[in-house]
Amino acid sequence: MHLSENEGMEGKVFVVTGGVGFVGAALCLELVRRGAREVRAFDLRQSSPFSHALEKKGVRCIQGDVVRKEDVERALRGADCVFHLAAFGMSGKEMLQMGRVDEVNISGTCHVLDACLDLGITRLVYCSTYNVVFGGQPIVNGDETLPYFPIDHHAVDSYGRSKSIAEQLVLKNNARPLKNNSGKRLYTCALRPAAIYGPGEDRHLPRIISMAKLGLVLFRIGHHTVKSDWVFVDNLVLALILASMGLLEEGKGKGKLPNAAGQAYFISDGSPVNTFEFLEPLLTSLDYQLPTRWLAVDLALVIGRICWVIYTILYPWLNRWWLPQPFILPPEVHKVSPFMFMIFYLRRFTWATQFIHICSFTGWGHPLFLLSQSQTGDRLCPHGILSRGDGFNHFILAREEKDDIGRAYHLRLALFSHWNDLSLRCCFLTRNWNCVPS
Repeated sequence: MHLSENEGMEGKVFVVTGGVGFVGAALCLELVRRGAREVRAFDLRQSSPFSHALEKKGVRCIQGDVVRKEDVERALRGADCVFHLAAFGMSGKEMLQMGRVDEVNISGTCHVLDACLDLGITRLVYCSTYNVVFGGQPIVNGDETLPYFPIDHHAVDSYGRSKSIAEQLVLKNNARPLKNNSGKRLYTCALRPAAIYGPGEDRHLPRIISMAKLGLVLFRIGHHTVKSDWVFVDNLVLALILASMGLLEEGKGKGKLPNAAGQAYFISDGSPVNTFEFLEPLLTSLDYQLPTRWLAVDLALVIGRICWVIYTILYPWLNRWWLPQPFILPPEVHKVSPFMFMIFYLRRFTWATQFIHICSFTGWGHPLFLLSQSQTGDRLCPHGILSRGDGFNHFILAREEKDDIGRAYHLRLALFSHWNDLSLRCCFLTRNWNCVPS
């Protein structure tokens, strides 16, 4: 089967929960670019730094709360496909608000599932997390055959526990008949992204930079050989869109489910890196130095537990603007201390015409590689582009501006405001890779 680049997009109505957030806004804009008839960003917030760009492109922003069933039904009515990205409790002070974490991540997901079944929506893509299989233990070359981390062992990670429950609910509801007696079914899948980065990321990196400004980045945690996965926001957006294509009924064989239906997929750049090595180029470019001292995980956990106790005492004031984010919490120690990287492969995405597989990078502000792989085996698809820089063998996704096939492409990669724009040049690739020097 061959699907076009915009298969299942053109003329359709999409709802993105958490749609004015970092990933949600990027997804909304890409859906508009691919020809969606209507895109709705459903979010608790009235506005965000991405609101202006969304409104400019015609995205309809709907304020509401996923824990209120009537709000969910109002936002989803008439939709063809739902991307459920709304979540709570990923890091910082939110982690301690366990009641709200369960309310948003579990009850909210139940409301989205109910609305899809009641309103006749056939596709639901759920944005999950690596943490459904991870609870502090080392994972090397893991894949989707890994079992769920036991729910009752998620002692301090309420986010991972709630997302695990929600993901299992989503996948168990796959292929459930819709309640409108149309004979159609709801098809679901889940994506498990690694740590997400990119232009406009507003959760992890600003917090780290703020701590660096105050001189509070005092040590590195764990061992320098420890690595974890990251994913660039555009890679995640592409994966979400491909997943929605994989839920199309048109793509299934007779008597079979759509290719992605009922499946879970790890999403990463494919190049695990030590967290502190990943951050070092950013911080040094801002004239902040990472410490050379390494702190044992056990000691870091002690510090995390002390912070947990202090902020538990301060619980009534957690949402006050004057209360800063905690230095570190136990679940955050676990996320940077053990080995945790996955083998990411397209075990069920062979129906896609292309998939851009990008790895991470080793340096900011340097020439970068960009690699695209074809799933057809014939040739690298027309979007396949490669840009070469001396001495680097890692990869990052950039948006392309394509001229005619066979002519040079010009790439511009704009990262955070602190980093320089990059201009890269490369040529169309067939089986023989021919690079035009940048």
